[in-house]
Amino acid sequence: MTSRLLCLLGPTAVGKTAVAIQLAQRLNAEIVSVDSRQIYRQMDIGTAKPAPEEQQAARHHLIDCADIAQPFSVADYQSLADAAITDIQNRGKQVLLVGGAGLYFRVIVDGLFEGPGADTTLREQLEREADQLGVEILHERLRACDPVSAKRIHPNNVVRVIRALEVYELTGTPMSEHQQQWQHQHQRYPFTAFCLTMPRALLYQRIEQRVDVMLANGLVAEVESLLAAGYARDTPALRSFGYREVIDHLDGKCTYLEAVAQLKQNTRRFAKRQLTWFRKDARMEWVDRSAISDVVDYIMRTVNR
Repeated sequence: MTSRLLCLLGPTAVGKTAVAIQLAQRLNAEIVSVDSRQIYRQMDIGTAKPAPEEQQAARHHLIDCADIAQPFSVADYQSLADAAITDIQNRGKQVLLVGGAGLYFRVIVDGLFEGPGADTTLREQLEREADQLGVEILHERLRACDPVSAKRIHPNNVVRVIRALEVYELTGTPMSEHQQQWQHQHQRYPFTAFCLTMPRALLYQRIEQRVDVMLANGLVAEVESLLAAGYARDTPALRSFGYREVIDHLDGKCTYLEAVAQLKQNTRRFAKRQLTWFRKDARMEWVDRSAISDVVDYIMRTVNR
């Protein structure tokens, strides 16, 4: 099935990496990361980036391909993903998409929606408002004009909040309506997609354990080193969960225990949003890790039948 992409998707902490590496080894596959934060070279612990030994066990693409301070758009991601897919397939290997970024997955298989290009003046105005008034104010404005996008985009994701407002201001049509064209266009690649899941209580337990491991592995020190290197606190990548909570603690806005509790809660909410996104895609084949003893064997048998 070399020409058909194999996709392993699912929420954070569900265990995609371990399954993906085994699949890659059995299928002579290379992994294309479908993650919006593992693209950044300087963010390792807080993004749960595959460890060096895991990346050696199976070749990974689209990890460590951008600097935190470097502007990086969804279109940039699509371009790099297409190049990686072409390279892998030209060498006669299987492409294995792995991750939990629903938007990035859709961009690969369905393409970008035809929204307006960036308006520099408007975008700079919205960025100033976010700095001066807070992104929460912009998110409230988005909720008024595009409640569907507002529900999907976390208030702290300033880049996506601004883009959604920009699309509405420039076209008079909510971005969520523009994106409905995804339902009417042809797929860019043939693919088979599996989405890993498990009972919510078990997933949340794994999330809390993962956060504890991140902290034990030096998440606070990682954030301190990024700030010491001169990266601004409002850099979009550092506003993501796992980093903003630690920055708030370092800035004295909350205690360490409060930061940990907030990080766990934000990660649980993120996982919930991931599941909501994937459930809207009827092309997913859902795999309950708690109900299947050997997920790798199950997927192998399914793709080979």
